[in-house]
Amino acid sequence: MTTTGEDDVTAGGGPWWWDRRRSAVFDVGLAVVSALECALEGIPFAWEAGIPVSAGVVFGLLAGSVLLVRRKWPIAVVLVAIAVTPASMGLLLGVVGLYSLAAADLPRRIIGSLAGMQSLGVLIVMFVRLRQDAARGDLDVGDWIVPFASITMALGVTAPPLLLGLYVGARRRLMESLRERADSLERELQLLAERAEERAEWARGEERTRIAREMHDVVAHRVSLMVVHAAALQAVARKDPEKAVRNAALVGDMGRQALTELREMLGVLRSGGDGGLRQERASVPLAAVGAAAAAAASRAVDEGAGLGEGPCLSEIDELVGQSAAAGMVVDLSVEGEVRGYAPEVESTAYRVVQEALTNVHKHAAGAKTYVRLAHRVSEIAMQVENEPPSGAVSSAGLPSGGNGLVGMKERVSALGGVFVSGPTDAGGFRVSAVIPAS
Repeated sequence: MTTTGEDDVTAGGGPWWWDRRRSAVFDVGLAVVSALECALEGIPFAWEAGIPVSAGVVFGLLAGSVLLVRRKWPIAVVLVAIAVTPASMGLLLGVVGLYSLAAADLPRRIIGSLAGMQSLGVLIVMFVRLRQDAARGDLDVGDWIVPFASITMALGVTAPPLLLGLYVGARRRLMESLRERADSLERELQLLAERAEERAEWARGEERTRIAREMHDVVAHRVSLMVVHAAALQAVARKDPEKAVRNAALVGDMGRQALTELREMLGVLRSGGDGGLRQERASVPLAAVGAAAAAAASRAVDEGAGLGEGPCLSEIDELVGQSAAAGMVVDLSVEGEVRGYAPEVESTAYRVVQEALTNVHKHAAGAKTYVRLAHRVSEIAMQVENEPPSGAVSSAGLPSGGNGLVGMKERVSALGGVFVSGPTDAGGFRVSAVIPAS
């Protein structure tokens, strides 16, 4: 059996209707033996029928050679065996033919009818032969022996091959059914493996996107403030040494904070890399690939959670203070009763405000900015809006990758919230988001 559960038929295929050469050789051997038997039995038949012996021999050869087609046309073999029963020939032909008929995948009524006809034919022929022998005096037995011997002979010739053929046919069909089920199961496992691989790949892609978003938030905001402070430091280094020292200290603090957060994320990535996942997938057997891939996907999510719960809303004041220290005129207002939310909700709200302030530093340096938080019954809303930038204040020349707004929208949408951004009528820019509280 091959790996797909199919018989290797093509490698040893036989001629014509035989699946294997061994089967063809076996059937040819049976046909030769049956033809010789019928030919020998055709000699006394020719004497009794008053026909030439050669005709009886040829008739026996032709009748016995019908076994050659027993696998393709078993009904024809049994019919020939029934036809030659009155000539007292074809014992092997009848036995093998009945076995082939019972083992074939044919309706039970056909098998039963032909088996009954052959049994009845043997019974009648045996009964007539024994009565003739008893009448001639060749056989001196009681009257009860003739029917008993006839019935015994008829059952002995038909019952064993019939029962054996039924058993072999049922067993063959059972094996074919099991083979088909095995093939179906293997195909299902292969499909499951493909789907599990797609799921694991999807999980890895989602996690890569999430990590890239986290790193963008950390690097973009911290480095943007560092660049702003560095530009301010360059401008006041000679005029106000004390302010230059404060700006330099701020730059150092922000750089250390950025490095700390990056080390945490990189540490998680090193501890749970893709290589271990590929090695695990290679060692998992096919039958367990679905569970393995599900575990891999879950592990990817768990590792993502290992990056930390992230910042919270209580750090918004510090975030706004850092932007104010960098020279931004920023106004923070909070509405509603301040309360705690799920870590992912607080982290997403913080990142939205952080990215919005970073964009102000990049594209509208010196513009007055308003940060509003609203704690509602079942949601939290935030809005960051800046006025048009002042022409007197130059930008620090911060580069933009165009991923900030996309990342904010992905974060908010993942929690079932709504995110809107765009320019205002006054020439500024507004970022608004509403996130469900649970």
